[in-house]
Amino acid sequence: MAYKKGDYAKYHKSKRMKDERAKRNKNRREAQRKGKVRKGDGKHIDHKDGNPKNNKKSNLRVVSGRKNRKKQ
Repeated sequence: MAYKKGDYAKYHKSKRMKDERAKRNKNRREAQRKGKVRKGDGKHIDHKDGNPKNNKKSNLRVVSGRKNRKKQ
């Protein structure tokens, strides 16, 4: 699938993508405040049920980047 020039930027500037990115960043910042992760530590915030829209605290956990990629 070939993209036209500007499609990538247009996609990532969309409201939906901005909202999803903001939620990911919020979860990461909260984990940093609690001391569960640090910048550059290779840890990811994982959704236990696999649903990225379910951001309940009971559904989030910290895992290594390798483990999170392997799960997919």
